[in-house]
Amino acid sequence: MGKARYVFGPVPSRRLGMSLGINNVPYKTCTYSCVYCQLGRTTNLTVERKPYSVPEKIVDEIESIVDTQAKIDYITFVPDGEPTLDKNLGCTATIIKDRIDIPLAILTNGSLIWMGDVREELKLFDVVSLKIDGLDGMWRRINRPHPRLSIDMIVDAMVDFAKTYRGKILTETMLIHNLNIASDILNEVISIIRRIDPYKVYLSVPIRPPAEQWVKPPTEEELLVAYKAFADRLGEGKVEVLSTPEPPKFYPPADPVEYILSMIAVHPLRMEYAINILQKHTDKPQKLIEDLVKARKICLVRYQNTVFLVRRIIRK
Repeated sequence: MGKARYVFGPVPSRRLGMSLGINNVPYKTCTYSCVYCQLGRTTNLTVERKPYSVPEKIVDEIESIVDTQAKIDYITFVPDGEPTLDKNLGCTATIIKDRIDIPLAILTNGSLIWMGDVREELKLFDVVSLKIDGLDGMWRRINRPHPRLSIDMIVDAMVDFAKTYRGKILTETMLIHNLNIASDILNEVISIIRRIDPYKVYLSVPIRPPAEQWVKPPTEEELLVAYKAFADRLGEGKVEVLSTPEPPKFYPPADPVEYILSMIAVHPLRMEYAINILQKHTDKPQKLIEDLVKARKICLVRYQNTVFLVRRIIRK
């Protein structure tokens, strides 16, 4: 078989383990033109669904790779645009489910979920990830949606979808310095996510070159405050941080430095918890933490009279 047209990977994903990616729409064909997009500005801003891919071709490519790979946790639709714009999405998902025994996931901005056919197609997936970066004017400023879209219609449809969907819903919120990190904006997003009641809530930061140069990641302090706001209202077990360029590697406890770094790559950690954990691996936990601060791998951030370890955010 020649070079794959639609399929890439598998690649490691913190959310989905080893993921085999499907790119089912042409480059930058999207309903949004997000200011932080690592692929640049959208060149084809549209809400019109078209048959952008060939289902049988996608499935043939998947089967040729699956046959040679020992471990694939998910087959994931994560294209260079919005996957639900592909009118053949449901057909492709159905064939995959019939022929390949690997769970299906899709990373979508959710902007077309108000369409009945899109909702039905999303129900074919085992995992659906939805994007919620802000509401009203903040939504327009960050996501720069197609003018025909309405955030109220999208949010209501997300909530309705969650009531009947039987798989796992994930949500992802991109945090941007001086933009959507104010408490009132965060609380609006949290209120919507509570209505959706997802399996897991991810907080992301722009760590790759964004579409607009003025976009900057939040400070470690801003990230911690946002994390606490989400965790306090949604539950710590539901909220995770995506603030590193690649998924953390889960090292055996014999390496205390990498062990602690892998932990705080997922969520900020109270100082006393970190010390308790590290005491099992080293007799000088405080010095280890100080060394990580000096090496600029972590920050110590005080919030509400408590000190937290926060993974340092890489700034370009």
